Amino acid sequence: MMKLKNKILQIFLNAIPIILMVALIPVFRNDYVLTGAYLVIIAVSFTMRYEQRDFLFFIFGFIAMIISEYLFVSTGVETFVRNTLFGLMPLWLPFLWAYAFVAMKRAIIILGK
Repeated sequence: MMKLKNKILQIFLNAIPIILMVALIPVFRNDYVLTGAYLVIIAVSFTMRYEQRDFLFFIFGFIAMIISEYLFVSTGVETFVRNTLFGLMPLWLPFLWAYAFVAMKRAIIILGK
């Protein structure tokens, strides 16, 4: 059984790409450049560590969050200034959410150990 301190460390290490992606939002004002940076971060992350079904979770998160954000934004409750995807949301947002799905899957596995 993995010790709690080790679990927390492993979860944090899996969250580093997400922290980096969020930190880059104010750095890159161009959504296309930011999306490219996200794709590089995701590719490097998957190259460094790839677990079974990571890509499936990534694709599910990508599609689910596009649909969810689209429905949520279309209600008018939430709006984005950056709206390069469907005129409603930033292009990079589904990539950030998709990788977050992967990190959540990994965290659940770590917590279950």
